[in-house]
Amino acid sequence: MISLKDLEFLSALARRRHFARAAEDCGVSQPAFSMRIRKIEERLDTPIVRRGNRFLGFTAEGEALIRHARIIVEDMKAMEQEFRSAKGEVTGRLAIGVIPTAVVFAARAVTAVRRRHPGITFGVYTATSLAIQQGIENGLYDAGITYSEGVSRDLLQVEDVYAETYLLLAPSALAPRVAGEVTWAEAAELPLSLLEPGMMNRRIIDQVFAEQGLVPSVITETSGFIASMELAAQGLAATIAPRLLIESFGGLRGTVALPLTGPALEKQVSLVTPLRDPRLPTVQALRRAVREAS
Repeated sequence: MISLKDLEFLSALARRRHFARAAEDCGVSQPAFSMRIRKIEERLDTPIVRRGNRFLGFTAEGEALIRHARIIVEDMKAMEQEFRSAKGEVTGRLAIGVIPTAVVFAARAVTAVRRRHPGITFGVYTATSLAIQQGIENGLYDAGITYSEGVSRDLLQVEDVYAETYLLLAPSALAPRVAGEVTWAEAAELPLSLLEPGMMNRRIIDQVFAEQGLVPSVITETSGFIASMELAAQGLAATIAPRLLIESFGGLRGTVALPLTGPALEKQVSLVTPLRDPRLPTVQALRRAVREAS
């Protein structure tokens, strides 16, 4: 008979799609993890994993088993949390996928939840908007803070939380002016440090430049904003970043932050959670905190 522990191992492999990382999540060695999966296959007398030099996915039988495993594991997790919350305490671990532009808002939401429910622990992971959606669907994340655009609303619940606006953060020596506004055309003339092309924020910025017929001078690409902001502070390059993120630092030495206009740009950021019941008490606590923060 397949045990709950077997289903947890399978769910971990479906999340990570990598034997070593799944084994780490389950707190066992990779050989022990692989042996457990083989034992499940022997018990079912059918292969459930496609193997090569690395994990290649699941067989059709494996995919069917994973669908049931996710439901059972999630229901057990919900039952445990609901049992504790019935006694007045909300506990458990909450994994949140967050786009890089929303890390400040995510930190504020986590703080608000912890003040009310100190028994909740968090994992906050930066990821692309696509990876966040996929992570929620396969159980890697319990919730996501991401762009509303492109979210599969037939699978996920979407709650708008704030409109993201943008500033040009430039070294004082390179800035077109020290106060007022700046156009995208002026920004394109500066050496820029932007996020990597695969990230939604970069695609948003590239689209604005393209619509204006502008070709920006991008000298550095990063996976997060901190490096780009430090480059601005060092006088090497300007960057385009969310107002919320820049203002949270209270100003960086040797830089000027100017709102971008012509056009003024806004993108909606939302809390995204699984569209299924029962909902985890930890996720419900996050939703309440986000509503109040927004």
